[in-house]
Formats: sequence, structure tokens, C-alpha cells
Amino acid sequence: MTLDEVFHFAKAKLPTAQQRELTGAPRTPSTCVNAQTGEDMSDITIYFAKKIITMNPARPEATHVAVRDGRILGAGSLKELEGWGTYTLDDRFAEKILMPGFVEGHAHAMEGTLWRKIYCGFFDRTDPSGRTWPGLKSIDAILERLRDAEAELTDPNTPLGGFQLDPIYMGNVTVNRQQLDSVSATRPIGVLHASGHIMNVNTKALELAGLLRPGINHPGIPLGDDGLPTGVLKGPEVYMPVGPHVGFNRSATDADEDGLRAFAKLCVHTGTTTVTDLASRLEPEAVEMMLRVTGEQDFPARVVPLKFFMGHTPEDLVQIAVDLRDRSTDKLRLGRIKVIADGSIQGFTARMKAPGYYNGAPNGLWYIAPEQMDQIYRLALQAGVPVHTHTNGDEATELVLDTLAPALLANPRPDHRFTLQHCQLADTAQFRRIKALGLCVNLFANHHFYWGDEHYRLTVGPERATRMNACRTALNHGVPLAIHSDAPVTPLGPLFTAWAAVNRITASGRIQGAHERIEVSEALYAITLGAAYTLHLDGEIGSIETGKSADFAVLDQDPTKVAAENLKDIPIWGTVIAGHIQAAADQ
Repeated sequence: MTLDEVFHFAKAKLPTAQQRELTGAPRTPSTCVNAQTGEDMSDITIYFAKKIITMNPARPEATHVAVRDGRILGAGSLKELEGWGTYTLDDRFAEKILMPGFVEGHAHAMEGTLWRKIYCGFFDRTDPSGRTWPGLKSIDAILERLRDAEAELTDPNTPLGGFQLDPIYMGNVTVNRQQLDSVSATRPIGVLHASGHIMNVNTKALELAGLLRPGINHPGIPLGDDGLPTGVLKGPEVYMPVGPHVGFNRSATDADEDGLRAFAKLCVHTGTTTVTDLASRLEPEAVEMMLRVTGEQDFPARVVPLKFFMGHTPEDLVQIAVDLRDRSTDKLRLGRIKVIADGSIQGFTARMKAPGYYNGAPNGLWYIAPEQMDQIYRLALQAGVPVHTHTNGDEATELVLDTLAPALLANPRPDHRFTLQHCQLADTAQFRRIKALGLCVNLFANHHFYWGDEHYRLTVGPERATRMNACRTALNHGVPLAIHSDAPVTPLGPLFTAWAAVNRITASGRIQGAHERIEVSEALYAITLGAAYTLHLDGEIGSIETGKSADFAVLDQDPTKVAAENLKDIPIWGTVIAGHIQAAADQ
């Protein structure tokens, strides 16, 4: 037998697609019609990967996935998928790992917009362009970076904004208005805290907002020895009126077009295909912009914005959500509500049950009246509108449980999936009630790394710090679980969040609360199907199985095979969303 005969004999034994590979024949499919339905079956692409982790218990792993019109036909072997008809075999992922596209259930689109401000955070951080900004370890270093930025501004009326300030790492001493005046006494300056709940402004900003006066009596506006505001503004309802004067207008909560596009780039770099904007004002012009931008075929993310309760009556809030729901598209999912009950633990504005803060700080702030929360819950249950409620302190969680229980009795709503966001200090008794009421939780796993040491040392003390963000307890009690980054509070990155929940390692390298660690498989579920479930999207995304959107995270390593401590370091090639390939290198 000649060499050519051997080649043709071997080729004849191979599947059709592999024959095409050997002969160099084009992989463009010919027209193929289903004999039973008459349906054109020619637009099928079958992707081959080193491994496909499906999150589908019926078929947890595969080597190939078939896609048509942005939907998954099936996952399995090539032989199994060939039954769908003529196809194109795409082997660009032959050395990659495919997972369901990651779902970030708590982030904010302002992550994209804030990078037009000056980074003032403690940790090194990478912006959407790929530049890494060194973290700042002192107030002097923060002021120096602001001075450098101020010197580059030519228009004297241009405000100067910064973000990610975190005084807890600097002896809990914050920046006052006089220090910001040393940067500029004539230019309005505002610096947003990492928590997003506090803003520091200079004297000029207070003047422009009409707040540089004595006699102010508000728990969110502390006064100095001179009887005037110190420049620290606690709570969004306090600082947002000042925001436009310091460059934080709508972008303090809603991204503009450029910010939304930058946000989407971060999604591709982190393997995220569905992302929330969890406190959006969704003003009419913002909705139109989001519909237009996300409607572009190559826009690389599915965005789920939640209407923020601020400046509306409960009746108007729910009606707006209902009206928006009907305008949803595949890449812009509308019709959900966000309520904020309290502030942040590291900002000492979270509401705590006895014995309160470990260092004796006064209890935090309520951001909503119980009567308003009750009205929102009852009206939302009647209208079938999902509500996600921010609770950091355990007293805030208790208020939600006490309020939702009678609202559900009066307005039964099976499978409501109201979700507690953060819910960082819930104890075992509260998790039992959470389960009984049909609530979901989306726990802030990243806090173990970024603030775990400070929670242990200063805010809540050793005992409560070791049980914060109790993922294991939630799962043990059958509570639907997601985990999140709260970007820009911490960087967007679902694999980092999974690593945090699996390892519970603090910035100093300690394991804090080993009994609350979860398995890698459970963490991967939490950043895919778990998060999708909290958004009522688990029937469409979160796993690689027949009928769902063809959304994939493309990884260079297998997260089920690397050591658990290396989970956060897995390189991400990019994403596929609704069948459209998005390489991180192109973003």
C-alpha cells in the first residue's frame, strides 16, 4: 500500500470534520435542511475545546458545543452533535477551557466611568486600558496624587474628582476639607470612598452646594469645632446633591456611554458575560442610551440594571420598574428594584445589633424608613417585581426579615427570589429565617481579603469577623447563594471572588473563618448558575446546555485542576456572548 493509499484509508475512518482538517477543505457548511421540519440547519458552529465545564449535572463535562443563532444546541462529543446537521468545526479553543460565562450579581456600571477620576485606593489596581495604578499608603500620598492631577487642569472651573479612598487603612483618619483645600481652595474637589457610601469634599464644594454654614443637624454631615461641616458626607442622599459640583453627576450611579463601554471591556477581561448595575437611577435618557449601546451586535456583555430607590414614592418606584420591564432586550434586562437599608461596615455606617461595633463606634445609618421598605415589598410582591436589598449590618438584615414576613403573608408570591445583597453579618438564626422566607443571598466574599484584617482588629472583632459572609452556613441551610465583587468597591473578577470564598485569606495572609470555606465546585456554581438564579435568569444562562444562550468564559487553565490557592490567577482569554467571540486582547 502506497503512502497516499494509507492516508486516504485513515482519512476515511475519521469524522467528517476531521477529514476536512486533514485535506484542507473549507469549513464553510453547505445548505442542510432538516427532513422532518424543513428547517435550514446550515448555520451551525461546533466549538472544540480541551475541556468544557458545563455546570449541567446531566452532562458535567464535554469536548464540543454546538451553537446556532447565538443559542446552544447541545454539548457533548463531536459524534453526538453531528446529528444536528451540517456544521462548521471551530477549533480555536482546542487548548482552552470553556465554562459558562460568569455572572456578576452585584456590580455597578460606574466602575467604567470612575476611571476618569483619580485613583486614590490603598491596593494596586488595573484600569480598563490595562494600566496598573499603585496603591496609596498614606493621606499625604493621596494628596500628592491629587495635586499632580490638579496641576494638569487648565480650566480653573473644572472640578477634580477622586475615588476609592479608604481611611480604615490609615488609622481610620479621613481627609478633611482643609486638607483638600491644600490641593486647591478655588477648585471644587470630591473624593468618593471605596465603599461608595461616603464622599469627602473641600470648602469650595460645600460653598457651591450651600452647605458651608452653621446649624446643620444631620447624622450624615459631621461638624467640626467651628460648627461647620468637616467635608465628610455620609450616605448617597447626602453627597449626591454635592456630586454635580465635584464632577460626580449621573455617573455617581449611572454610567454614561463611554463608561458603559469601559465597563463592558472589564467584563471581557474577567470572563463575565452577564453583569448587574445594582443601583441605577435609570432616568429616561440613560435607558435610551443603554438600549442603544447594548443593542449593538458586538457589545460584549448582558447588563441587568436595578432601579435604585431614591427620590421616588414606593408607588412610583414599583410602577417605573413595571414599565421598564416591558422594554427589556436580550442584553438589557430591566424591571428590578434595589433598596439600600444601611451603609458599610468599614465606613461605620452599617446598622449593627448589640453589642455594636468592636471599637465602640456609634451605630450606623438607616438609609430607608421601615414604613417605606414595607410599602415597597408589598407593592413589588403584588406586581411580581424582584427586589434586592442591601444589608451589611445584622440589624439591617433583621429589619428586612421582620418586614418581608408579614408582606409575604399578605401578598403570597411563590418563587419571588428577593435577594439580600452583602448580608455580611447574618448569623445562623437569620439564615434559618432567610431560608423560610424564600430569600436568596449574594455574599460579599471579597471582603475577606480586602477588609478581613480590619474587621477582625477594629470593626466587628474576632468572633464576628470569622463568620462574615457565611457561604458554608448559607449552603448548609439550603439558601440559594451567589457571591460578588461589588465593583468598583473591589475589582470586578468572578474567579477572584470564587478564590476568596474558597480560601478566605486576608490581605495579611491569614485564613479567617476556615469553617465557612466552600469547595471550588460550589464557588464556580455561585458565580454562574447561583448568580443567574438570583436574577431569575437561570433558565437562560449560567450553564452550557441545550437552549441556553451561547455564553462562555474562555480560560487558559482548568479551575477544577489548579490548586485552590491559585484559582484567582487563571488567565482569561476572553468570552463568547450569544455566540459572538470577544478576545480580551482586542479590548
